[in-house]
Amino acid sequence: MTISFTRLDPAGQDRAALIDFMTRNDFPFHVGVHPSAADVEGAIGKGAYRDEDNDSFWIDHRELGRIGFLRFEDLSEGTPLFDLRLGGPFRGRGLGVPVLSAATAHVVSTMPSVNRFEDQTREDNIAMRKTFVRCGWLKEAHYREGWPVNGGAPLASTAYSILRRDWETGQTTTFVWDDLPVRSTDRQTLGHDVSPAETTKEAQHHGR
Repeated sequence: MTISFTRLDPAGQDRAALIDFMTRNDFPFHVGVHPSAADVEGAIGKGAYRDEDNDSFWIDHRELGRIGFLRFEDLSEGTPLFDLRLGGPFRGRGLGVPVLSAATAHVVSTMPSVNRFEDQTREDNIAMRKTFVRCGWLKEAHYREGWPVNGGAPLASTAYSILRRDWETGQTTTFVWDDLPVRSTDRQTLGHDVSPAETTKEAQHHGR
C-alpha cells in the first residue's frame, strides 16, 4: 500500500515534531487555521492527541515520505471521527483519496466494534467533499451556518459517513432524503406559508 500510518508519541519523542508540523503549516479549512505553539502544547497537555478518545499518527507515503498527520477522535463513543492534515507541499496532488481509504481500512481492520466512520467538513472544502464521495462515503447532512469562521460569517457544515458493510462490499448504502409525506396543511411555520420547494429543503436538512 502506498500509504501507511506511524503511531506518534505526542507527549514524548514526537512532541517537537508535532508542534513544528502544526505551526509550520496553515489549515484553511479547519477552525484553527494558524495553530500557535502554545495551542499545540496545551492540546498535548489535555490529551487531545492521545487519550481514551484520541489516537494520532503520522501519514507516510511510500515515495514521498512523511506527508501529514491523522488523528482518530471520539474513539470511546463507538463512532469515530478523524482530523486529517496534509502538509502544504502535498496538497492538491490527489493524495486525499489514498489517505482516506487507508484510514477507513485501519478503522475497519483494527476496531471490530465500530460500524460507522464519519466526519464533517466545510461546505467550501470541495476537494475533501469529492474525496469522501470517491472513497464511497455518503453525504448525510448539511448543517446551515454550522461551521464557525474566524473573522467571517459561519458556513455550512457537511457531514459524511461510511458503514462497515459499505467498505466490505464496495456498495454504498443509500437512503431516501424525502421520506416524510408532507400535506398542504403542514406547510406553515414561523407565521408564514412555506412553498413545496422550501419544505423539501427542510426535509433534506433533517434527512439523517
